[in-house]
Amino acid sequence: MTALPESRVTTHDFVGIGLGPFNLGLACLTEPISELDGVFLESKPDFEWHAGMFLDGAHLQTPFMSDLVTLADPTSPYSFLNYLKERGRLYSFYIRENFYPLRVEYDDYCRWAANKLTSVRFGTTVTEVTYEDEHYLVRTTAGDTYRARRLVLGTGTSPYVPEACRDLDGDFIHNSRYMRHKAELQRKESITLVGSGQSAAEIYYDLLSEIDVHGYRLNWVTRSPRFFPLEYTKLTLEMTSPEYIDYFRELPEHTRYRLTAEQKGLFKGIDGDLINEIFDLLYQKNLGGPVPTRLLTNSALHGARYDNGTYILSLRQEEQEKDYELYSDGLILATGYKYAEPEFLAPVRDRLRYDEHGGFDVGRNYAIDVTGRDVFLQNAGVHTHSITSPDLGMGAYRNAYIIRELLGAEYYPVEKKIAFQEFSV
Repeated sequence: MTALPESRVTTHDFVGIGLGPFNLGLACLTEPISELDGVFLESKPDFEWHAGMFLDGAHLQTPFMSDLVTLADPTSPYSFLNYLKERGRLYSFYIRENFYPLRVEYDDYCRWAANKLTSVRFGTTVTEVTYEDEHYLVRTTAGDTYRARRLVLGTGTSPYVPEACRDLDGDFIHNSRYMRHKAELQRKESITLVGSGQSAAEIYYDLLSEIDVHGYRLNWVTRSPRFFPLEYTKLTLEMTSPEYIDYFRELPEHTRYRLTAEQKGLFKGIDGDLINEIFDLLYQKNLGGPVPTRLLTNSALHGARYDNGTYILSLRQEEQEKDYELYSDGLILATGYKYAEPEFLAPVRDRLRYDEHGGFDVGRNYAIDVTGRDVFLQNAGVHTHSITSPDLGMGAYRNAYIIRELLGAEYYPVEKKIAFQEFSV
């Protein structure tokens, strides 16, 4: 085997691949730990978090305490409150009396934190991960190799395009690119939005607000039987707890996968206030006559084609079991995100654990490798850790847990019990 040039190899305790909010939180929490030497590799030139959805007034669905670090270390210099203080906005945030940061504000906060770190390498694309001499070798397009005993995967999820639209022509977009294409969409005679979650609701409200200015027809299609609100009651929120993870992990695999589908409303619903604001806006605009908009529920998208500038959507009203078509000049897919295993892991697949459904078999400690202590996964574990997996508020908890695994000792307190209710017999 050809030896790697020593000048191009650096050795670390662990390598983090991908830099979304979860791995960024891990970078912040490990920065002051002298016993841990980690490096975080991100292919983008700078931090970016859902930039295509920076609509005016759009905010997080979790409070500011679900920042990168606070729930693991309230004294951390990388907290959202410290960010506000340094930006000179702490008193304004206090007077605002709203715990939910604006989405563009949260993105700026993450950029602020990333720029303070010494362990982050932007513009670094991983091409391959191999395993030699009890170390993972992470190679990049620049020819550099990072060598470590541990990996933390934080590559996140990618925009999901339904099968009906996979080979579709035209200029349709996923909602992740909405703000960049908004003006172009508003020049069309009709726009159809497909989706049922928060992003779909935000885009519908935004387009409905300006429907009189541009004169387009606006459709909102969802396969859900109604526009479900995000369930945000306090006892339900106790499901984002260590106890619920323990309970969920012990359920049979087929039960966990069934619950994963059934629990979507617990983390993919629409903010209840926004649903009411949409109705109020429809009511207001309807005073001047019928608004050229349609809200179509129970309608599943089964096919789509593009013909001379027009999309023909094949839909099925599932309760009536009736098929129909909808014509539209513009098309927005607010169809969410889905995890895909990175191709660079192919050489080490034999070292990773999978369940009977083909997903990662994620351990209680978030490890997915055969040793149960070397490769850790951020997010992408709804089927093993339930709604805690994508929850921003549980990111700091998961990172405190992973840090304990990396160190072999507890550095940040890892909560074991926080819920009043009991989930198991």
